Amino acid sequence: MKRYLRWLALGIAAMLLLPACCALAESDGFSSVYTYNYDYWGEMRESPDAYRVQTVIYSGALGLETPMNRPQSLFVLGDDLYVCDTGNNRILRLTREGDDFKLSGIIDSVHGTSPETFSTPSDVAVDKEGNIYVADTNNNRIVMMDKDRNFIRDYVKPEDTTFDQNLSFLPSKIVVDSCGRVFALATNVNKGIVKYEADGTFTGFIGANKAKYDMWDYIWKSFFTTKEQRASQASFVPTEYENIYIDRDDFIYATNTVFSEYDLKWDIAKPIRRINSIGNDILIKNDKYPPIGDLYWVEQSLDYGPSKFRDITVLDNDIYIAVDSTHGKLFGYDPQGIMLWAFGSKGNFEGAFLSARSVEHMGLDLMVLDQNENSITVFTPTEYGRLIYQASDEYLRGEYDQSADTWREVLKLNANYNLAFIGIGRSLMRQEDYEGAMRYFKMAHDRENYGRAYRYYRKIVVERNIVWIVIAAACLLIVPPVVGFIKKTRAEVAAYEQRGTTAR
Repeated sequence: MKRYLRWLALGIAAMLLLPACCALAESDGFSSVYTYNYDYWGEMRESPDAYRVQTVIYSGALGLETPMNRPQSLFVLGDDLYVCDTGNNRILRLTREGDDFKLSGIIDSVHGTSPETFSTPSDVAVDKEGNIYVADTNNNRIVMMDKDRNFIRDYVKPEDTTFDQNLSFLPSKIVVDSCGRVFALATNVNKGIVKYEADGTFTGFIGANKAKYDMWDYIWKSFFTTKEQRASQASFVPTEYENIYIDRDDFIYATNTVFSEYDLKWDIAKPIRRINSIGNDILIKNDKYPPIGDLYWVEQSLDYGPSKFRDITVLDNDIYIAVDSTHGKLFGYDPQGIMLWAFGSKGNFEGAFLSARSVEHMGLDLMVLDQNENSITVFTPTEYGRLIYQASDEYLRGEYDQSADTWREVLKLNANYNLAFIGIGRSLMRQEDYEGAMRYFKMAHDRENYGRAYRYYRKIVVERNIVWIVIAAACLLIVPPVVGFIKKTRAEVAAYEQRGTTAR
């Protein structure tokens, strides 16, 4: 009876303490199912929020006479946020003032050329001199103007044999590098990214996707159809990119949304690519899975399907963030291709998206454009997110002790964060503490880095004990023959003595 009463008292105490515990979990700001990551076994693990919604920008708050209509893309330069308001044939310039964004300009025409107005512009870019580039899609051009909207030049359909002259030139996405070269994606152009020099000269294509085909279709078309039938059927041509972004080192990041979902985990689909000047994909992928977004998707859900990255942005520390329009999520990856975090949802509530179309960054803050809601959500990093960035930056600057300490702070907030173990292990390796590095790599199940640390550790152990190793090796090489010789000699002596005794 006493035992029963004791258990009853414990149960009542637990019920009384539960609300207080829940309130504590909510007040600390780091307990949420909004953000997650994947562990070594590919299981989803909830984590503290890396980002929180700071504000949502709606047309009404900007004082626009005509609200935004199906905007397509964002571009950031300094404190200015450019919005390509496609449905209204204009570009909006918003300027940040503290936590607020104010409308500071409307670009709906260009002076000194014809036509002066835009027709379904789909992207915008601004170079370091303040010159503005607009992908004026239905006017079949990319127009370049100065900050006062005076025409400088346009980039039109290349008069080149490599460009199909039967196709209209419909530029959809543009980026400009530090030298003024323009790179563009054009609808129905599947030869890669269109490249123009700073003077407007077309110089070809880079980074073309590889053609994909089914072997049975290839055999059927090659041997069982007539020439006329083959001409009327679709060709095995490369697919188009979805979007592009250029980082501070002039590498182009491209996203691809046309692939077989079965090719994702085998790194055949390559939904994110980092393209160098000659068109090769040099994206580093040192995680168990390539950067593909969600590892699993539920067939019964309304937004069934793999992640499809509509846009991508790259921070100054080479961390890149891609927006997934299928599930309304953001995925962050470090320069090694390791997932930092994922968050987001489909919906029309704060922090969710109906049609996430574009992502940009201003410092560490992220801006996501929702095409259907005609809104821009601004996210700011939490303490947890800032610590992740801080640890990565310290490592890149060579501050390995500080980096390891910061990763330990991350582990206090999320004890299941594999990248923190890897980060500490890398820092310890730089400090030549290979034994300690091995311990952390083992906890992270990082076999590659563990093997690298083990090789260095083994070398040090060998160098420290080389004398004893030589002695042991010598003993192994010399002692057995000597013992064998002694045994053989004793046996011969014994046999000789035995024969002498027998003779007498």
